[in-house]
Amino acid sequence: MQMMKRVGLFVLTNILIMVTIGIVWTIISTFFGIPQGGVIALMAFCLVMGMAGAFISLLMSRWMAKSMHGVKVLDPNDKTLSADARWLVETVHALARRAQLPAMPEVGIYESPDVNAFATGPSKKKSLVAVSSGLFNRMAKPEIEGVLGHEIAHISNGDMVTMTLIQGIVNSIAFFFSRILANLVASQVDEKIRGIVHFAMTIMGDILFTLLGSVVVAYFSRRREYRADAGGASLASKPNMVAALRKLQSVYELPLETESEQRDSLATLKISHRDRPGSLMALFMTHPPLKDRIAALERPAIHVR
Repeated sequence: MQMMKRVGLFVLTNILIMVTIGIVWTIISTFFGIPQGGVIALMAFCLVMGMAGAFISLLMSRWMAKSMHGVKVLDPNDKTLSADARWLVETVHALARRAQLPAMPEVGIYESPDVNAFATGPSKKKSLVAVSSGLFNRMAKPEIEGVLGHEIAHISNGDMVTMTLIQGIVNSIAFFFSRILANLVASQVDEKIRGIVHFAMTIMGDILFTLLGSVVVAYFSRRREYRADAGGASLASKPNMVAALRKLQSVYELPLETESEQRDSLATLKISHRDRPGSLMALFMTHPPLKDRIAALERPAIHVR
């Protein structure tokens, strides 16, 4: 249920990897005189590089999450664990067994006032579930169990691999169109600066088209959130899942006040007007509005599209 920032860590990592690959490949191909022409050859190159960027991100995901958030992994065999920490590990493991995961996820906690949790990892056998200290301090245990059920459902559904494949396709398309654009622009300038213009347009195109492609990735992410909610309801019970979403709603979706008061309070929570559904930034939201997720769970039958 991670309330992601403007651009998710996964997308940002992909951009950095794609730009790095693009720079290295451009330098190598220019230095050694490797031709980059030919639509079929270009498509093949873009597919390989695009998928490589996505899968490198996937393989790095646990390490990146631990490094960026400062996650402290809890050792289930550590006799000095606090009662709350042991409850967290045992609850995650119980939900993992209920979901029939092939291996127990690593369980971690990190210091942050945000009410947040996430699951990541390259496979069902190598996964991580981490919660913020803010979530652990501000939610009751049944609500936390709902959150953990949601994250275990993400792992069980194979969402990390699915989203990697989608991101890989987006990367490939971004690579392809950025090079088409670079070729078109470079062909219109003086031959003396053509190489520099082509290089610059390639890098700019990689960033631009990846950001545009993140709209597609965000759409599929929102669809999979509904499925993970349904999985969390099945693993941790529907009341716990709904209670968890309602607690998040009470934290993140504040009632409307005066314009100035609203702006100040939202800024405190690092949420801006652009995050509101119906705005342009809604296209980049990786999670649907909480009220829609609650409504989906409370319907007599849950339909995931």
